[in-house]
Amino acid sequence: MANTIELSVLPLLDAPTANCPEYLIAHETVQPYVEGSFATNGMIKLRDIATNIQVSQSDRFSTTWVGTLRPEYRNCQASGGMLSIDDETFEGHSYIRVQLADGQVKAILDMTGMRDANGFTTVITFKGLRDGNPRWTWGGTD
Repeated sequence: MANTIELSVLPLLDAPTANCPEYLIAHETVQPYVEGSFATNGMIKLRDIATNIQVSQSDRFSTTWVGTLRPEYRNCQASGGMLSIDDETFEGHSYIRVQLADGQVKAILDMTGMRDANGFTTVITFKGLRDGNPRWTWGGTD
């Protein structure tokens, strides 16, 4: 079953009057168990607030997707991170973050500092798009 992740959208202190989405939603689903490893599929719903979404940067630790904000959000200047998972407050390292600025939205999946059970950094094994929304798979050893 998919976990629902709510991401905050916090306006910049000097730009609080712009129209910004109240929050953003991501989903993650753990893949069936495979001996020695685990993997999680995820997506963030950006299509409702942006167009022309594409992978803009990717390296061994992170992937960034960028899209053009729809006209109603074009002046939003905000950032956010993981607020809750399935309505329970999230207090860990926010490996999914968003930035809304200069007419664009950036969604960042960042494994920096994320460790698996054996002390290795988790890895992004897939990054792309489906139905106009960013999609990913990340995992590690168990």
